[in-house]
Amino acid sequence: MAEIEPVSDREATPTAASDAAPRERIALPPYETIALMLQGGGALGAYQAGVYQGLHEADIHPNWIAGISIGALNTAIIAGNPPEHRATRLLEFWETICQPAFGFPLPGFVERAFFDSADEIRKAFTALQAVGALVEGQKGFFVPRFPPPSPVAAGLPQTASYYDTTPLKATLERLCDFDRINSGETRVSVGAVNVATGNFAYFDNTRIKLRAEHFMASGALPPGFAAVEIDGQFYWDGGLMSNTPLYELAQAVPRRNTLGFQVDLWSARGPVPDSIVDVMGRVKDIQYSSRTRLVTDDMQRAQRYRNVLQHVLDLVPEDVRKNDEWCRRAAELACSKRYNIIHLIYRQKEYEGHYKDYQFGLSTMREHWQSGLTDIRRTLAHRDWLEMPNGETRFVTHDIHREER
Repeated sequence: MAEIEPVSDREATPTAASDAAPRERIALPPYETIALMLQGGGALGAYQAGVYQGLHEADIHPNWIAGISIGALNTAIIAGNPPEHRATRLLEFWETICQPAFGFPLPGFVERAFFDSADEIRKAFTALQAVGALVEGQKGFFVPRFPPPSPVAAGLPQTASYYDTTPLKATLERLCDFDRINSGETRVSVGAVNVATGNFAYFDNTRIKLRAEHFMASGALPPGFAAVEIDGQFYWDGGLMSNTPLYELAQAVPRRNTLGFQVDLWSARGPVPDSIVDVMGRVKDIQYSSRTRLVTDDMQRAQRYRNVLQHVLDLVPEDVRKNDEWCRRAAELACSKRYNIIHLIYRQKEYEGHYKDYQFGLSTMREHWQSGLTDIRRTLAHRDWLEMPNGETRFVTHDIHREER
């Protein structure tokens, strides 16, 4: 089987070499937290890799990375490598898992010929690639179980799935330095769901030592992938409950001046479907978008109330604030910190079907990557969007697709 040629970070974008040219470094205001939040979305996750490359070009280095599902796997690759090697490792990861698990991939020029053909040919070709993922699996990621699981016979939770993700463990351990992940250099959080309790859990390197299993648990979407056992408990994909790590940022204490890049792979907004196939795709969009903008609006309102409460407390004499029980409780809730949330949301292409999250073609991956890189470059061109917010709420959001319409 063909092996992936290592590339330098300068060449890490899977598009034209000119796109990898050095970019202007951006000096940010003194934010205490720079967060990168990565939503789940399977094969669409290459978009997040492109976004990360653009941040790296601009010399913006997150000190907190949170992910769910494929976002958790990208998180492991980013946090598990030094900054100068992260784009290279991301590309190696994506070029690995976008190959078939068995046999040989199509020669590059053949795949590109099909992918660059008329829309109907491209749709048929990408649909076949999605079928290939279901039938054969993806290299270094998952393979079908043989024999397949019985619909009636009981077994172990670790094998109650259609696919075996053992290859993913080897891939993560090959591409990630878990000592670096657990060093505290970058805060790392990945979300999963406890199968027995139904409770959401975040595995965080400020509280526990993270292993490959924690990232795999975050991406263990049933019934395709089996639950992952961690310390006697079994966990499934965090996207079953909430596919957006923004919740974790919203409730984090102590609160800090924060610049957050929320990278979503599903758009809540979209056309009303007029066919069964389109209905299936639209359901996924709505389900897995996890109401990112609603969460953001709630965060904005809550921060406005905290800021107002802080201003009111500042008017209260100090001796009253210290001795009055209600003032002490109010002080615990009050906050004048500033939050700037930058949304980057993948926009579906015309040729993509409901299988877009498990269509792992190399050409499609490169297009997703380039979309993320283009979106973050356009976003960072608005230098004023990166300033610390002022005003009553001290909370702002920006979205390149919303604000350039």
